[in-house]
Amino acid sequence: MAHRPALAEIRTRTYKRRDAWWTVWLVDPLASRLVWLVAPWRAVTPNLLTTFAFVIGIGSAAAFWRGSYAGLLLGALLFHLSFVLDCMDGKIARLNGTGSVFGAWLDYVFDRLRVLACAVGLFGGQYERTHDFAYVWLAGLVIFLDMFRYLNALQMGKVKADMKARLALVSGASQPVVFAEEAEFAAEGAEGVVVDVYGDFRDRFSLFVRMRNLLLRGRIRAHVISGIEFMMFVFIVGPVLNQVIAVTLVAAALMIAFELLLIYKLWTATRSFARRVRAAVPAQPAGSENPVEQGDIGQGAEAALGV
Repeated sequence: MAHRPALAEIRTRTYKRRDAWWTVWLVDPLASRLVWLVAPWRAVTPNLLTTFAFVIGIGSAAAFWRGSYAGLLLGALLFHLSFVLDCMDGKIARLNGTGSVFGAWLDYVFDRLRVLACAVGLFGGQYERTHDFAYVWLAGLVIFLDMFRYLNALQMGKVKADMKARLALVSGASQPVVFAEEAEFAAEGAEGVVVDVYGDFRDRFSLFVRMRNLLLRGRIRAHVISGIEFMMFVFIVGPVLNQVIAVTLVAAALMIAFELLLIYKLWTATRSFARRVRAAVPAQPAGSENPVEQGDIGQGAEAALGV
């Protein structure tokens, strides 16, 4: 059996610098203690925990399908346990250095399949019990929003990475570009050329920025209703309160509002990015063969981002 690390060491090495408030307040305290228990057992791998989380998630869907209030409570409990295990896999990977590219793929795919199964179980079970077609519409809404949220996050990450690469190129920086908002809360010792592309957003939403700074000091990210909170409200809060329709609609509205805010924030960043690119690269005569203008900055980012 390997050495059992102290709980403080587990927190230091496995907690994310920023995370969802549901995770920080309701998952990490339990997950870190469970990691403390299983960390010495190298047979408990991240992929094994990911698989267990998925299996328990299927059990949650089966409990939801019963339709009764007892089934809703059991389904909510199992869904939360599934999420705790899902958080443990990343902590074990960071603690023991056993993460893998395949594990990241497995975690992502099982997460989406779990949401799909639980949506069918929860709303299908309520439809079977009440024959109210509203539950069918809600199932479609939850599945669509889950898909949109994660696809949107992936694409936003790609756009930000592209902007950083292009800013580094036109500025001739020898180090990676880091956005000022990220550098402000970066880990100590992080290096890079700091570029501020969120000034326009801060000017328009100063209250939101102050709230963000306050939350980040407690490791809580400013995206207060993200995909995690949305799922927790749909599959835990709604069933526990026996108010599946009302809680789902409120959670969906709040997540859409935060997603629109993020999209607007990205749009303002792309405008700032375009101004910086235009300022850094002088206009070229028609038909010129400047490789930077024609290939490296102009073709993808500004056209695709609409700037």
